[in-house]
This record gives sequence, C-alpha cells and structure tokens, in this order.
Amino acid sequence: MKTVLIAAAALLAAALLGIAGSPPAGAARTAPSARVPVPAGLTADEVSFTGYGGLTLHGSVVAPRKAAGPLPGVVLVTGSGSGVPRDHLLTEAVEFARRGLAVLIYDKRSVGYTDFRRSYSELADDALGGVRALRARPGVDPAKVGLWGLSEGGWVAPLAASRSADVAFVIVVGGNAMPPIRQQLWNEASALRRAGASGSLIDHGKRNFARLGADAGLFAEAFFPAEDVLSRVRQPLLGVWGDHDLQTPPGDNPPLFARALRRGGNVHYTFRFFAGADHGAHTTPDGGVTRGEALAPGYADLVGSWVRDATSGKAPVADAPAPPRQEHRSAEVSPSPWWASAWAQLVAFVLFVVAFAAYPLVALVRRVRGRTVRPVSRWAPRLLSGAGLLAALGLLFYLFYLMAAGRAPDPGPVLAGRPLPWLALQGLAVAAVAAVAGTAAAWRRAGAVPAVERVRLGLLVTAGTVFVPWAVYWGLLLP
Repeated sequence: MKTVLIAAAALLAAALLGIAGSPPAGAARTAPSARVPVPAGLTADEVSFTGYGGLTLHGSVVAPRKAAGPLPGVVLVTGSGSGVPRDHLLTEAVEFARRGLAVLIYDKRSVGYTDFRRSYSELADDALGGVRALRARPGVDPAKVGLWGLSEGGWVAPLAASRSADVAFVIVVGGNAMPPIRQQLWNEASALRRAGASGSLIDHGKRNFARLGADAGLFAEAFFPAEDVLSRVRQPLLGVWGDHDLQTPPGDNPPLFARALRRGGNVHYTFRFFAGADHGAHTTPDGGVTRGEALAPGYADLVGSWVRDATSGKAPVADAPAPPRQEHRSAEVSPSPWWASAWAQLVAFVLFVVAFAAYPLVALVRRVRGRTVRPVSRWAPRLLSGAGLLAALGLLFYLFYLMAAGRAPDPGPVLAGRPLPWLALQGLAVAAVAAVAGTAAAWRRAGAVPAVERVRLGLLVTAGTVFVPWAVYWGLLLP
C-alpha cells in the first residue's frame, strides 16, 4: 500500500510540472552561448550584465552597422523554459534591427528556474539588468530603451516596466492579462476540444486537476496577478496577437489588457492582430500547430514604426480594434475551496486506496487461513471495492496522461464528445455509487455481524459515501 501511495504521489508531481530547485548563493554564472550570426548590414556584439541575485547573464546586441544618430533600443524577454538560448529570438532581433533598433537578446537563466520553481519577479530583475546594459551602450539613446516580452515574457516585461521609469515602452506578443492557470487551462482544454472532447472532462476534470497542482505548490506562479501589474504600467504598450494562437486566448486578452491599463490611468496602448500568425506572431502553415521561420508580414514594420512614435512623444491613445474570433472562451479559475484542497484530496485518496483495497485483501487472507465469514452481500461490497478503486486510480492516471501529452493530446476514441476512457471511468463511478447503496442496504438486512466484519464494512461504506461527492467534484457523475 505504501508503494502505491508513493508511486501515485510521484506521478502526480511529475504530471504537474518538474523538480523543485533553488538558486545557489553568490554570483553564479551562466555559460555564454556561441556568437550569433547576423546578415550583412548588421552587427552583433557580445555583452554581459547582472541579473537577479548577482547572476551574470550573457547576450548579444544586434544593431544596424551604420546608423545616423543614437538608436532606440529594445530588450527581448523570451517565453517559458529554463536556459532558453538567445538565438531562439534571433529572427526577431534581426528584423527589428533592420527597422532601426538596437536589440538585446540574452541567454535565459537556468539557475533558480524549474517547472516547480520560477519567479516572474526574478525574471523581471534580469530584464531590467538588460535594460541597464543596453542604455549604457554607445550609439543607443538611453531615454528610448524598452522591453519586448513573448508569452511568459508578456507577464515579465510589464512587471519590470512597472518597477522602473528607465523602461520607455512595453511590447507584448502572445501576452496574457490573466493568471497563468487560466491561460494554461484554456490551452489544454482547447487542445482537447480540437480532438473532439467536451463536457465534464474539460469543465471539471481538467480544471480541478490544474487547481490541485496549484494548491500543492506544483504550478509555479499559477495565480500571478497580471491585471494588478498592468494597472501599474505607465509606459506606452503595444500588444500583438496572432489569430492562430493556440496557447494564449487572442480574443479574451486584449479587453483585459485595456481594462487593466485604463484602471491605472494609462490610455497609451495599441493592439494589433495578424492573420495567419501563431503564438509568437510567426507565420504558420497549419493553423498554429507549427511555427514558421518568418515573422508575420507587417509585424516587424509595426514594431519599428511604433517604437519610433512612442519614444518621440507620439504615444498612441487607446488604439484597439476588435480582437479576432476565438472559438472557445477562457474561464476564470479560483483557488480550490478548503474541502477540495490538496490536503483534502490526499486524505480522500488515501481513504479510497486503503478501504477499497482492504476489503478483498482481508477476504483473501481469511480464505488462506481457512476462516471464512459469510458476506452480507455477494456482489455489492465487491463491486464497490473494485469499481471505486479503479475509478480513483484511473482518474489520476488519465488526467496525468492528458497533461503530459501537452498541446497534442490523444484522449482516445470520442463518443458524443466523451472520450471512451472517460466514459469508462464514469461507468465505474456510477457502479460504485450503486454499490454503496447496495452494500449499506445488505448490511442493514443482515443485522448483527462479527466485530471485525463491522469494521471492514464500516470502512468500505465510509469510503463509498465520501466517493460520491468526490466523483461529482471531478465530473465523473456529471455529463
């Protein structure tokens, strides 16, 4: 039994992100990546700067080889992942430099950043270190240096800007004005919907599994207050989304950005949407599944002209056309109530494993020892122990499997919007509920039973009774 619990806990931990880590003390260093190649007419100079905790970060400044006067500058903040190399954003750096900007790209930290443990505050300090480095470079106008953030960087860049007047502007691409848990749940739910799934698997199973991860501390920055941060941003902001964004809701986010900025009194924002573009505003040949090499037509031109205007006293005023159509809306996600918290779920799971597994094991031990006891019912307790245990374990493993599958889950054959594995789990749950009633009724009819049998049946019925609201919460008893 102990082995089963340890294995289940390990699988849940693996499903809900990675292995925790913490940064070592002192001024640790990241290994610099190779010098980035740039086309003729551009230069790429290696730079180093200090980020959060004294960490030395390495990057490249890509800029026009010949420039008339000091250039505006922009620091590119990449999306999620540990130690993402600077060349991941080389296409953006080259295209923005061709439009007259000095662009800093840098190797993202791996120190102190894991799936379990990440801090947008620390990443924002890293980005501000890049701003200081770019402002200090010859040929860059220190009053015209801003931040550009992709995906996760769309949370980090505004946070950095809210902390420093040295940041002249903010650009977000595929950015979110919603907490990460809401964005991630939309991402995973949309993937399941594209596979044909609907109903309680998405509305309850996926949502509550994500909340469980957040409750257990396995979903880093799950409830990051994105709107509160944006309300403190005073700089002009450009928001860019592709209409084939499969990771961030491109229809829900722009109104949230506008609401948050306006709440802080900032009306200097521009939103633009690119047809045929993916999460990173790259072209995509298959509706957002595959990222193309090229930027969406007109995107780099927009960045170049918008930065020149925003840093020359021509800040935009609430320029926000209607966002693209979004097939499925995202839903707000709140922390779990106390009765569904990680501790409550753990207690319930332990109860199910112990009670449901104990019933047949005790019978087996009795049979081996030749001490049989006439059961109060031949079918109901057996059905309850078997169906209840399979439903509890099966739910955990199925939701783990779907989460581990990422953006391309295969939920199995789908019937009327319900994957067959989910229908099987629902069938087990219904059988377990029926067996609870059957076991309780048979026990009552049987009258007096031996004391040990009363304990055995009492534990089984207790677990079955708890199983009913538990199965409702997880959607196993809902359509």
